[in-house]
Amino acid sequence: MTTLVTTARRGTRASRTVGDVLFTALNTAGFVLVALICAYPFYYLVINSISANDVSALGNVRLWPTGLHLANFREVFSINGLSTAAAVTIARTVIGTSATVFASAFLGFMFTQERMWGRLFWYRFTVTTMYFSAGLIPVFIVMKNLGLTNNFLVYILPLVVQPFFIILVKTYVEGLPREMQEAAEVDGANIVQVFFRIYLPSMTPILATVAIFAAVAQWNSFQDTLIYVTDQSLYTLQYLLYMFINQASSLAQAAQNADGNIGLVASAATTQTPTSIRMTVSVIVVLPIIFIYPLFQRFFVKGIMLGAVKG
Repeated sequence: MTTLVTTARRGTRASRTVGDVLFTALNTAGFVLVALICAYPFYYLVINSISANDVSALGNVRLWPTGLHLANFREVFSINGLSTAAAVTIARTVIGTSATVFASAFLGFMFTQERMWGRLFWYRFTVTTMYFSAGLIPVFIVMKNLGLTNNFLVYILPLVVQPFFIILVKTYVEGLPREMQEAAEVDGANIVQVFFRIYLPSMTPILATVAIFAAVAQWNSFQDTLIYVTDQSLYTLQYLLYMFINQASSLAQAAQNADGNIGLVASAATTQTPTSIRMTVSVIVVLPIIFIYPLFQRFFVKGIMLGAVKG
């Protein structure tokens, strides 16, 4: 009897082990497949940016690069003012993200304090701005009257207060134990000390989430440069590359529409195509985000989940 029970237990363990191994293998294969599907678009950009331009223009580069070269990147990196534009973009990303994160943290915390004067009014007023906008022309007039046109602060100040981020932080703070604040106040801490010493260190996951969203928005933005800035020293990297794409496309189109005796225009157009330029610029724009995102990934999932659902 004992032998039968032991054999049955061993068979059960073996069956479970095989099932677990099979499940793990299928689960891993499924996630690897999803990861490859997600990574392929960027890989497609890379192989097309380093392949022969005439081949990539025809859409014949899908799995492996053809006619390997780096001329497209050399052409893009030789753009006049590229270093200045990159510095402006990095500065606006760092300063703008820091300001947005701090404002979101402080306002999200303050909107949880019942003793704040007009708390519900100011919270609802802030959230209302998510749904209503004055429009492009009134906003431009306001920016001009405030002296923000052709001013670096136009990249920072309009994006400091973000209602969506404030909602995330507020919901996250409401899920933290209220006893922490009560204990600190018993020890004589004021509201500012409670924020900086008690709550701010506990907000790391949600603030990392806000930082990712804000940094990506700052890095990719070019419309504010298009609307508010004419000073070339304040051009951002995205706007400079945007102009480069338009110029390259116009040059290629001029070559195609010419009768044949176009001399220098033709020789310039044959080195690059609109497709190769778009691919190369896309790689340059996306690459920094790909390197930075993994640093915040472990905070991102936890922050977005805890900040989205109360309790």
